[in-house]
Amino acid sequence: MAMDFSSIPIIDISPLLAKSDDPKMAEDPAKGHGIPDSLLKGVRDITRRFFELPYEEKAKIKMTPATGFRGYEKIGENITEGAPDMHEAIDCYREVTKGMYGDLGKVMEGYNQWPQNPPKFRVLMEEYINLAKKIMRGIALALGGSPYEFEGDRAGDPFWVMRIIGYPGLSSDDDINALQVRNRSGEWISAPPVPGTFVCNIGDMLKIYSNGLYESTLHRVINNSSKYRVSVVYFYETNFDTAVEPLDTYKTRTKGDKKYERAVYGEHLVRKVLTNFVEE
Repeated sequence: MAMDFSSIPIIDISPLLAKSDDPKMAEDPAKGHGIPDSLLKGVRDITRRFFELPYEEKAKIKMTPATGFRGYEKIGENITEGAPDMHEAIDCYREVTKGMYGDLGKVMEGYNQWPQNPPKFRVLMEEYINLAKKIMRGIALALGGSPYEFEGDRAGDPFWVMRIIGYPGLSSDDDINALQVRNRSGEWISAPPVPGTFVCNIGDMLKIYSNGLYESTLHRVINNSSKYRVSVVYFYETNFDTAVEPLDTYKTRTKGDKKYERAVYGEHLVRKVLTNFVEE
């Protein structure tokens, strides 16, 4: 897949919502993702209202290892490549009951800490994430496989991650090019906000499944204004204990060579979680 882009393509996903059982849907004209603007505005507004609360209120759902690394983290508690991130966030994961994944899932055992203030926070967030499976079906079709290529044993019981993020010192999410992605030439390309759209990044597991046809997206957020930015990021994953390796369909498309070794998703996630959070 070409990565030497100079702008971010806009892809309409309406066929995925309307006809995900029809392989011809990839050829159909697009008409919109079907997510009401009122929901997008509601999610954005309630996120901003939470981060405007005093620290003492936000800390009622403070993240700790005892919560399975779920909850609120203040500025500087999340670490990327050894450096503290200048954002605050709420981290949520699929809830994991005791013993659900054995020793593999022990670190992630726990329940999400949804804030009581503002009201209806949980309701809006859960409505927001319901689109993910249909998007994944479209990605499978685009790769030339069945729309259900990533379901069943692979992701029929998917794990998920959601990060609700606030960036102090950034411009509002409606009018600033804060998000950037890197192309193959090493250039950082701005991903300007477009009303009514979602930014969809490819992750590490899909890169392995597709044998490199899809590249994991390196991205960053640049602090370049005095205003505040919010972002609600949802990660659609495989089953927690799935061993991910290139699928035969995509090995054929890449001349039969297996470019990546298998990786267990849960092990991959736990490594990231244990290195991305600083305890006080």
